[in-house]
Amino acid sequence: MIYETAVVVRPDAGDDVLAKLKANIKDAITSTNGELLVEDDWGVKTFAQPMEGGKTQGRYVYFMYKSNGQGNTEIERRYRISEEVMRFIVVNLGTDAEAEKIKKDYKNPNSRSADADRGRFDAEKEKKLFAKRSSCWFSAKKTQPDWKDPNTYSWLVNEFGKISPARVTGLRPKFQRSATRAIKQARTMGLISFLSGQIAR
Repeated sequence: MIYETAVVVRPDAGDDVLAKLKANIKDAITSTNGELLVEDDWGVKTFAQPMEGGKTQGRYVYFMYKSNGQGNTEIERRYRISEEVMRFIVVNLGTDAEAEKIKKDYKNPNSRSADADRGRFDAEKEKKLFAKRSSCWFSAKKTQPDWKDPNTYSWLVNEFGKISPARVTGLRPKFQRSATRAIKQARTMGLISFLSGQIAR
C-alpha cells in the first residue's frame, strides 16, 4: 500500500536534530521492506490555533512511501518516543498499482504551483452558485479535498468552526465525506482551527 505521513517538530529544532529524525523515519520505512517515494520539508508554519503548552509554530516534514502495516507501526513508535515530535499523522493513499499516479499528483502545499491552484478554491462566488444549484463543486472541477492544503476545504468551515452540511454545500455524499475527513485530519495537524475557519500560515 501507499501511505503518506507528516510530522510536526519543534520550530527551534536544529538541523542536526531534524536530519536525525528524517534518517530515523527513512530507516523505519526501509527496515520493514518499504520504499520511500517522496520526502519534503514544508518549513515552519504558524498553527491555525495554539497547541498544547501555547505553542504557536511548528516545522512540518512530509514523507510518501510504500509499506505494510508493520512499517506504519514502527514509524508511529518512533514518532512517539521522540521528544521533538509535536504532532504526526499517517494516511493511506492507495494501492501499489497507483503509486506512479499518486506520486505524480503530489504537490507541496507551499509551492508556487499549489498557490496557482489555490486561485480556483478562492472563488467564493462560484462556489456559492454551485451550492444554490445543488451541484457538486469538487465533481465539476475534477479535484479532491486534500488535508495538506486547507484552501481546498476551508470554505466548508464557518466562522464558528462548524463544517457545513451537504444541503448547504451542494456536494455529493462521497465528496462531503472526504472533505469532512480532510478537515479532521488537518485539525489534528494544526492546519485549520477547531474553533473557526482560520488556517495555518
